[in-house]
Amino acid sequence: MSDRDWDAELKKIDKQMEGAANEPLPSPRAAAGRAGPPGAASGPMSPVGSPMQQVLGFDTRKTTSFGVYARLTLSVALGVGIVFWPYSARCGWALAGYLGAVVAIIVSGGWSAIWTWRHRAARAHVLSLLLVVWGLVLASTEILPRVGYAIPTVAHPSMWSCAG
Repeated sequence: MSDRDWDAELKKIDKQMEGAANEPLPSPRAAAGRAGPPGAASGPMSPVGSPMQQVLGFDTRKTTSFGVYARLTLSVALGVGIVFWPYSARCGWALAGYLGAVVAIIVSGGWSAIWTWRHRAARAHVLSLLLVVWGLVLASTEILPRVGYAIPTVAHPSMWSCAG
């Protein structure tokens, strides 16, 4: 058997937990503003913010929600506008322009997804990810028939250039 008095050990742990529970938790802004625990070294190499902010090198307090939703609005406008693409995208330069616009949808969806993630805007983040998926669907409808994976149709032929 052990020589330890487990009841006394558990009472010590309970007292430590009670002391920690009574201390107020620091706000995220106050925690990000200080360099570390009291007595820790401070300076340009001291950590500030969350570990994710330290690794990626960003700070969520530098942008506003207006900027986040402005990015998302531009991305959604591009995603909706592609439905009304006025040119034929069957082959050649017209196809290259259309695929360039689709890539812009994917990139802008990813761009707004990053910002909505940083600002913890859940619904906007889901919309951003849906934009990325929408761009991938549009790209696949044009690319897959041309690489031989899908059945070519009149609207989506199997050729890249108009010469063949």
